[in-house]
Amino acid sequence: MKYNVTPAEKSTVKIEITFTPEEFAAANDKAYVRNRGKFTVNGFRKGKAPKHVLEMYYGKGLFYEDALNDLFNDNYPEILTAEKENFMPVGDPALSVEEISEEKVVLVAVTPVKPDVEIEKYTGMKIEKYEYTVTDADVEKDIEQTRERFAESVEVTGRPAQLGDVANIDFVGKTDGKEFEGGSAKGFDLTLGSGQFIAGFEDQVVGMNIGETKDIGVTFPENYQAEELKGKPAVFTVTLNKLTGKNLPALDDEFAKKLGSDTVDAYKAKVRERLEKNAASRALNDTENSIITEIAKVSKAEIPEAMVEKQEEYSMQRMEYSLMYQGIRLDDYLKYVGQTRDEYKKNFEEEARRAVLHQLIVEKLIKELAIEATQEEIDAKVAEQAASVGKETEEYKKNMDPRQLEYIEGDIKVTKLFEYLQANNEMVVKPEEK
Repeated sequence: MKYNVTPAEKSTVKIEITFTPEEFAAANDKAYVRNRGKFTVNGFRKGKAPKHVLEMYYGKGLFYEDALNDLFNDNYPEILTAEKENFMPVGDPALSVEEISEEKVVLVAVTPVKPDVEIEKYTGMKIEKYEYTVTDADVEKDIEQTRERFAESVEVTGRPAQLGDVANIDFVGKTDGKEFEGGSAKGFDLTLGSGQFIAGFEDQVVGMNIGETKDIGVTFPENYQAEELKGKPAVFTVTLNKLTGKNLPALDDEFAKKLGSDTVDAYKAKVRERLEKNAASRALNDTENSIITEIAKVSKAEIPEAMVEKQEEYSMQRMEYSLMYQGIRLDDYLKYVGQTRDEYKKNFEEEARRAVLHQLIVEKLIKELAIEATQEEIDAKVAEQAASVGKETEEYKKNMDPRQLEYIEGDIKVTKLFEYLQANNEMVVKPEEK
């Protein structure tokens, strides 16, 4: 077997693999032995007909496809290993047969590969830096949300519905006087003020009394998922069956102790510390995204579709997990928006291309700047992770997957890269939005 690799268009390489007649004949014999039991010929027991007899009955190329697949599958991985310093495949190859003759057999694999990215500039740029402050109001809001989680549900009678109530409702939605799919339900629990329904719906339930039926008029937004409902006015006939309110626990030392603090003041300090840590993490993430976005504006790469499709599939998986947490199946959601999985996946195409380009830039800069993670840095991270789960470092390391170490090493390199980029660009603090 001999092969030749040449660059091709759209970040692919063309791998031309040439086999001798003897190699092809051996593969053909192997394919015959594996498949002969599938064929019956008069005068022979099933699976016992000689190869030349089967070829006479079914055609000379009877076993060619299997033989060619065997030759490719046996040799392609070896080629990739031999060429790993020259290119990295990022998808399955497109395989074709260029020649089958008495002299040779030639297969051609066009393989998508990781592209090089051209970066015009990555230092000396003016880039927005994000900083977020934690206010007393943020702390109070977080505490109120925690009290909500610990609240006792109580049935409400003798007053109209108000924001914060859980309203149990029946509803029937109509557009142009006709009911539409997915627009009706019975015994639906809706938290008023949650924003779960179309804008204006929940506000009109507020003030209704138990047992009351009311027509609520709303307009579907222009960007609504279901094409046939975009921008259309609708009327929902709503009946309020029951109201459930909440009794919030008192904010006192007893409540604080349930949450691991001795006093209310200690609890508030703990909440503030957590929020400040989250704010710092969010600011760092947004700043890093700002940096890479600016560099991407002066960068270009010919990204193969295989990389985009892989990123789109990753985004779909994240969405599926998110829906699962809400008790919704992806298939049901796709039916509701009237799209197939492939159609909906295209919504992530622009985001996917951007994510792939950003990743290529990060990898290129780490290599170009020769950024490394030392063993001491890796060991320190491992020790930190071990401490976070209450284990001794050596015990923790015994159960670590090698991929965890690779992730830690990669994370250290990325952190060092963004520290370098912040230090070598003009970082301008973006005013915090209220």
